[in-house]
Amino acid sequence: MAKAALKASLFLGLMWALVAQVVLADEVKRYVVEGSRAAELDACVEPTERMRRMHFEFIKHQRTLTVHEGIRGSKYSLAGCVDCHISYNAEHEPQPINRPDQFCGACHAYAAVDLNCFDCHASVPNRPESSPEARAAHAAAGVGQPGHLAHAHPGGGER
Repeated sequence: MAKAALKASLFLGLMWALVAQVVLADEVKRYVVEGSRAAELDACVEPTERMRRMHFEFIKHQRTLTVHEGIRGSKYSLAGCVDCHISYNAEHEPQPINRPDQFCGACHAYAAVDLNCFDCHASVPNRPESSPEARAAHAAAGVGQPGHLAHAHPGGGER
């Protein structure tokens, strides 16, 4: 009797996990925000499933390369993520990527994971190759000006 109950529990647990995985996959798909460059692509810098599971490892590895070795411009840069996944409102203003209805914020809220990258880093594009709309919005907000926290790195240089 106990063996049958254990088997039933394991079976139900497995079924619940499979259903949850399908639901989660459908939920996460909706977080690629329309109007972003990412919405037009089939895959990120890695296959989608790999990015979902490993993006934080890629970002941490890139952080180490950048901060300790001065290597910038990797395909795993946080600025690259923002440039590709950012969306714009009707006035062509970039929407902070960490907002609950935007790419990073929505997925992190769904997964109940703290998103602290943007406590220091810019949540909208800040590089010269970003869109004219992003540059105009940054200029209006004073982003990128000397002393602006989101762009000043304690060791010098930009983020």
